Amino acid sequence: MKIIGITGKSGSGKSTLATLLSKKLDCNVVDVDKIGHKATQDCEIAKKLCKIFGTQILGKDGKIDRKKLGDIVFSDKEKMDILTEITWEYMQSILDEILEKEKKKTIILEWVLLPISKYWNKSDVKILMEANDEQRKNKVIIRDKISEEYFIKRDSGAIDYTKYKFDYIFKNDYKLATIEKIIKTIIER
Repeated sequence: MKIIGITGKSGSGKSTLATLLSKKLDCNVVDVDKIGHKATQDCEIAKKLCKIFGTQILGKDGKIDRKKLGDIVFSDKEKMDILTEITWEYMQSILDEILEKEKKKTIILEWVLLPISKYWNKSDVKILMEANDEQRKNKVIIRDKISEEYFIKRDSGAIDYTKYKFDYIFKNDYKLATIEKIIKTIIER
């Protein structure tokens, strides 16, 4: 099985590229961030998170409120590392299971933190999506219904992609023609 790894900052177009590319290649996409969301809803993980970060991370429904948790971890690398340590084993077991059961010839993994995971080295094709920071910010604020302050805090938690090697680095201008051109380039090569 071939793994295509797509990474980039929030709002850079990773999901759009992954979705459209998967249709052309007839393959599945794994949005690793969604596995992370699921991890925080696991009862045992939620208990550990509450023990460390306090019950103020809970929403009215008694479940982890990712925005409240994000307010704590995105501005503090040590706390982000703690969150990762608590959720990573769960996420990794889900990902390993998905990859083990995958029947198609190709799978796309899409995640902002993909380069710092073991799945980066397993990726046969490594793609970085980039976009203008102001456009990304405006897109994410509307899409995720967050404040500019929260976006800046969340974005500060992104990794430095310059130290990783990529097969492709694409600049997204949020035009369908550009994404289609990117997909054509990937498929041709």
